[in-house]
Amino acid sequence: MTAIVYDAAVLIAADRSEKRTWLDHEARLQGGVSPLVPAPVVAQVSRSPRQAQLRRFLDGCIIVPLDEADAHQAGRLLALTKTSDVVDAVVATVAARNNAVILTGDAADIGRLVGASGGAAAVVAA
Repeated sequence: MTAIVYDAAVLIAADRSEKRTWLDHEARLQGGVSPLVPAPVVAQVSRSPRQAQLRRFLDGCIIVPLDEADAHQAGRLLALTKTSDVVDAVVATVAARNNAVILTGDAADIGRLVGASGGAAAVVAA
């Protein structure tokens, strides 16, 4: 089974009750894949305890905390790519460490970060 990392676009789609996002997510869960969501991605999307759909969606995910090693690696990727989106860099870092597929709404920027990481993560437009 391939590891999956969700970025903010996936969580936003789930929060908006987009059917395709929910169907794909349910299929992953039924196939034994628990998607990884870096904690900064949750922070980027979470705005209210009333986001019931978002919270329900996250119940099936593994929330990956941002530790010091990942924070330094994300900063390194930002320097290498001359970009500034910390959350994207954390997504790329978590995916590279897990040889995961990233589902993203920002395939170009995430792809640059993954390339700089030297990891084997794949980038797929969400």
